[in-house]
Amino acid sequence: MDDTSQKIIDAAMALIRDKGYVATTTKDIAREAGVNECTLFRKFKTKKDIILSGVEQERWRGDVTPEIFGDVKWELTSDLEMFMGKYMEKMTPDFVRLSIGLRAPQIYEETAPLIMKVPEAFLSSLTKYFQEMERRGKLPQMDFECLALNFFSGTFGYTFLSASFDKALSAVGRERYIRQSVAVFVRGIKETGILQEEKL
Repeated sequence: MDDTSQKIIDAAMALIRDKGYVATTTKDIAREAGVNECTLFRKFKTKKDIILSGVEQERWRGDVTPEIFGDVKWELTSDLEMFMGKYMEKMTPDFVRLSIGLRAPQIYEETAPLIMKVPEAFLSSLTKYFQEMERRGKLPQMDFECLALNFFSGTFGYTFLSASFDKALSAVGRERYIRQSVAVFVRGIKETGILQEEKL
């Protein structure tokens, strides 16, 4: 990828984040990238091609990969706090807004598989973690995929709402939310008898 192409991609992705796909024009992208439209069209055939090139880059997907969840201690509470915290560190408000912009009907069929790499990384890593916890005797056999999806829903929900409304909706900060959410999640497992208390 040459520097000019990268500048065009970066400009386009920033504009999609701030204005949305439909409102962003190739003229806007060229101006933001500091090139003329002729140069833009020499590098890319269409606006869609620019965006699809950007979505393929880890830097424009929040860089959420299974590797970021590797610092596990095999203690449920601290590990779940780590999973939630790492996701929230990577999925900044800017990346949330960008992912919303990439859901425009004109491009969603092409962007959806790439957007889904972020939740897939979280869900697959957490499911494997639960499976290993079972193997270590700290979790009984259960529907780990469903458990991971439940936990991710709360993680994604807070991230999305914070990006959309900042503190206008709620003043609950990230660290407080993580601690309280994990405590409720773990307590719920205890109270349903899924886990014996001494294994937590």
